[in-house]
Amino acid sequence: MTIVPDTKNWTWVLERECSECGFDSGAITLDEVPGLVRENAAAWPAVLVRPGVGDRPDASTWSDLEYAAHVRDVFRIFRGRLELMLAEDDPAFPNWDQDATALEERYSEQDPATVLRELTEAAEKAARAFEAVPGGSRQRTGRRGDGSSFTVESLACYFIHDPVHHLHDVRG
Repeated sequence: MTIVPDTKNWTWVLERECSECGFDSGAITLDEVPGLVRENAAAWPAVLVRPGVGDRPDASTWSDLEYAAHVRDVFRIFRGRLELMLAEDDPAFPNWDQDATALEERYSEQDPATVLRELTEAAEKAARAFEAVPGGSRQRTGRRGDGSSFTVESLACYFIHDPVHHLHDVRG
């Protein structure tokens, strides 16, 4: 079964509350992101021990396991983007096709215990990276290939919506 790729530009979550999950990225600050990352990571163990964790609920929805593997990679990708923004002036982020990654990395076949361990490690590294941002670096910029531009602060707020949203997805 193939998932239809999500081609939406989710940067609107910086301007208003997400109508699907209820999270309001515009109402938080970078200082809150590390705690939200850790809180999110702490919720995934209960998801990954469920019976049928690798089963898709329907042909157009990832399984809980696939969502968890994606969230693990989101933690990794955004830590990398943050590090790039702190090291370079206005870097362009390498493109990341999350749907292609899910297929190439065989998210649906990964071991839930391994995904959980890796998700937890990636979350902690991301949390520490966002905690370590120097005060004078919050307005440093970076941009995606589609032209969307971020400051370190807005990247943090944009990024945290994704794991929060996907935890909402698996909780129903």
